Amino acid sequence: MIYMYRIVTLSVLLLVSTVTLRAQEKNIVIDSKIERVIVFLQGAQLERSGQAAIPSGNSTLVFKGLSPEIEEQSIQVKGEGNFTILSVNRQNNFLSEQRENGEIIKLEAEISNLRDKLDIQTNQILILKKEEEMLAQNQSVGNQGSGLDLNKLRLALDFQKARLTENKVKQLGIQKDISNLRDEISKLMGQVNDLTGKSKRNTSDIVVKISAKAAGSAQINLSYLVKNATWFPTYDVRAMDVNKPVDLVYRANVSQQSGEEWKNVKLVLSSGDPSKSGNRPELKLYQIGYNLATHQPGAHIASVYGRIKDTDDGTYLPGVMVRVKGTSIAATSDASGNYSIQVPSRNSILEFAYIGYEHTERPVVSAELNVDLKVSQQSLSEVVVVANGRQSKTLNQALAGQTKGISIRGIPSVQESKPLEVQVEQGQTTVNFDIKQPYTIPSDGKQLAVEIAQHQLPAKYRYYGVPKLSNEAFLTATANGVDDLNLLSGEATIFFEGAYLGKTLINLQNINDTMTVSLGADKGVTLKRTKQKDQNAQSFIGSNQRASRGYLIEVYNHKSQPVAITVEDQVPVSNSSDVIVESQELNGAQMDTSTGKITWDLVLQPGEKKELVFKYQVKYPKNRPVVLE
Repeated sequence: MIYMYRIVTLSVLLLVSTVTLRAQEKNIVIDSKIERVIVFLQGAQLERSGQAAIPSGNSTLVFKGLSPEIEEQSIQVKGEGNFTILSVNRQNNFLSEQRENGEIIKLEAEISNLRDKLDIQTNQILILKKEEEMLAQNQSVGNQGSGLDLNKLRLALDFQKARLTENKVKQLGIQKDISNLRDEISKLMGQVNDLTGKSKRNTSDIVVKISAKAAGSAQINLSYLVKNATWFPTYDVRAMDVNKPVDLVYRANVSQQSGEEWKNVKLVLSSGDPSKSGNRPELKLYQIGYNLATHQPGAHIASVYGRIKDTDDGTYLPGVMVRVKGTSIAATSDASGNYSIQVPSRNSILEFAYIGYEHTERPVVSAELNVDLKVSQQSLSEVVVVANGRQSKTLNQALAGQTKGISIRGIPSVQESKPLEVQVEQGQTTVNFDIKQPYTIPSDGKQLAVEIAQHQLPAKYRYYGVPKLSNEAFLTATANGVDDLNLLSGEATIFFEGAYLGKTLINLQNINDTMTVSLGADKGVTLKRTKQKDQNAQSFIGSNQRASRGYLIEVYNHKSQPVAITVEDQVPVSNSSDVIVESQELNGAQMDTSTGKITWDLVLQPGEKKELVFKYQVKYPKNRPVVLE
């Protein structure tokens, strides 16, 4: 009995001691501010600092109202003062709810009302289609039995005709109403985005436990990685004529939806990407076999365009980040959900990222690629309850960052009177652009264009034509010495002779120290390729068959100045010892025997026309035909 009493007494003493120690621990909320942000191609590292007076003993320092997108493994804490850091952890704060004003509540009610009307109209369409199916199934009227009542048949047919006509008219009217409702919902969602520009999710707190032998002051430096922040490069390439250098303007398009406002922060743009795996690549088995297939010259897919919409309600999504996987090449969808992006190869994969929606990847299989995005159920579950006790799915999506007022890419949001001061730091694996001027970037997903460099590049101009694929000649500018410019792969807007020519791709994977930029097609130089009928012959010699082909290429210079042009074509390359290809005439062209490519380098005077002829012959067994074209 005495032994049990001692155990109970000891337990009570331990409990009292624990409660006393916890009571002695003081929670201190740190008033911190973001000092510097390092923005990666995907994600950003935020660096905060704050000071606090701390008592002796154990204390808990709390950084409140931080981003809900913090990567917990990335949290780093450093302290200056006479104390020891015991532990660091992150916790969600569901009580830190973002406020909404009266106008947003009103818009929410309007959106909810329109959504109800949309559901009603959609159900009406389903009912009418069901009636249409029933009318179509009831076609056997009066054909049972021995007699046929023509009056009944006529009445039945008239009834069916009238009902089907009325049904179709109603469907057309309802479809128009549905289209108008969706447009109105999209407009209201855009207004909500402009007013809020951020999602209504919880925030994070970072809790730092410390121990101090004596009271004093503490300086705490905190850094952490957040998602939903990005930057991608774009360029302006301007050339006035073929006798002047190329002007290259280098811009960074920065956006973030981390849930934190970046106010007057020191901005660093890094070419690093923490989302990519650091594992080295490994080769897999490479197999090859004998296979004959029809030759497909095919057009190279240089750009992809399309429209992005919500899977559930069909509304188009503005501000979706579209990125070529594994590169810095990116673009965003416009206010109507349209996007276009340059791609380095047909094997590219496009990533579609949008806060509140599931991350989606699509391979590039054609020049047009429309995408439907699904709402992320995890993101929806993180949305807090608003003051009126309910929140529609549409508003959840609207407040998830569907930014309608996107800045035009390539045009800076703030016109600077003088170039920004930017310090470039070259690391072992990354390049950092340290921008000296403080920037404010709200958490609304809107693109802020930051001009980070201007370069004037001496260039050599040359036209290229591939008449087998296109009758147009493409002007290119080749500049040397680009290794020191710290460029990244990205889209470039092309201006030549003061006119906008479209977009091209600066692909750093194909650049050493020389950069070649396509300035687009020039109508002043044209090409024409014609098969020569009299040169196309077929003959039999013993067990072999011979086929001849001949082509005429005409090159025209309609300009008032000389032009240098490279013309390319090809002869087939055999993949079998039974098939022999012989070049009969190349008209002075250089030939690469491994690829079959033939090349003419020409200079055309103003108004000059040149004709190029090439011929080849293919020998193959009669019993094994070869597809030549």
